[in-house]
Amino acid sequence: MDSTISLEIIEVVEQAAIASSKWMGLGKKDEADEAAVEAMRERMNKIHMRGRIVIGEGERDEAPMLYIGEEVGICTQENAAEFCTIEELQEIDIAVDPCEGTNLVAYGQNGSMAVLAISERGGLFRAPDFYMDKLAAPPAARGHVDIRKTPTENLKILSECLNRSIEELVVVVMDRPRHKKLISEIRAAGARVRLISDGDVSAAICCGFSGTNIHALMGIGAAPEGVISAAAMRCLGGHFQGRLVYDPDEVNTPESAKWTREGNLARLKEMGIEDGDRIYNAEDLACGKEVLFAGCGITPGTLMEGVRFFSGGCRTQSLVISTQTKTARFVDTIHLTSDKPKVINLR
Repeated sequence: MDSTISLEIIEVVEQAAIASSKWMGLGKKDEADEAAVEAMRERMNKIHMRGRIVIGEGERDEAPMLYIGEEVGICTQENAAEFCTIEELQEIDIAVDPCEGTNLVAYGQNGSMAVLAISERGGLFRAPDFYMDKLAAPPAARGHVDIRKTPTENLKILSECLNRSIEELVVVVMDRPRHKKLISEIRAAGARVRLISDGDVSAAICCGFSGTNIHALMGIGAAPEGVISAAAMRCLGGHFQGRLVYDPDEVNTPESAKWTREGNLARLKEMGIEDGDRIYNAEDLACGKEVLFAGCGITPGTLMEGVRFFSGGCRTQSLVISTQTKTARFVDTIHLTSDKPKVINLR
C-alpha cells in the first residue's frame, strides 16, 4: 500500500470522531453514529484508491452508507478516469466502525472511538453479523494463552508470562448477563474484573500496550469488531483469538431468542464457513500481507483523549498501527475551523 494512505486514513477517523462528538451527551446514539458514517464516507471518497467495505454498517438494504460491498475512494467514482489509471489502482479491503460505542457517545461516557482497519484485497476476514467469543492478551502471552482453556488456566499462564501474580491482573469483560459465570470464575481465581458497557475494541487494543493496566479481554462481543481488534493486535504482535457464536443460548440477549442454532449454522455455510467452531487467530482474521489499523478517540479513553473543542477549532488524538512500517503512532492534531481562532488549546 502507498505510504501516503496511512496519513489519509488518520484524517478519515479524525473527521468521523469530530462529527460524532458533536452529539456527545445528547442521548441520541443513532444520530451520533450517522454523523460519523457520513463524515467517514466523505473523506474516504477523496483518497486515491479503490476501496471495498467488507465490514460496515450492514447490508446495502439496511445501511445507505458504508454498507458491506460498497466501493469507496476516488478510483470508484464515475469520473475515476480523470484521476486514476488501471495500473495505479490500489485495491483495498476496509473494515469500519465509525462510532464504536454509540451509547458511550450518547451518554457522555468514556471509551468511544472511530476505528477502521485496511489491507490489500482479500486481506480481511468478512465476518458475518454474529457474535464472537474473544480472548486478547499482551504480546508476551501470545501463543501461550488459549481460548480453548478455562479462564482460570489462562490467568495462571498470563501470570507466568507477565511475571506478576494473578491478583495483579485486570481482565476486561462486557457487562452482560451471559458473562455472569465468566466474571465469577475470574474473581474466584483472584484476578480483578473491569466491566465495560460497550467498546471492546479499545479494551482489546489496550492489551497490546504496557502501562494500560489491562491484561486481558475475555467474553462474547460482536464479530465484526473482533476483526478490527484482530487487525490491531496483529500489528502490535499481541494475542487475539475468536470463535463465532451461533448458539442463541450462549449469547443470551432478547434478539437471540428469535434465532435458532440450526438457522445460524445454515447461514454460516451460505457464507462459505463450513466449520462454525473454528478458532481464528489474528493472522486468520487479518491475513493480508500489509495491515493497518487507525482509531481516533471520540470520548476520552485509556489510550486516547476524546475530541476537545475550543473557540475556532478542536483537538483530536489518534492511533495508527501498521505492519508495513512496524510502528504505532499516536497523532495529536489541532483542527482550525476559523482563520482567526480566539484560542488554540495546547492542553
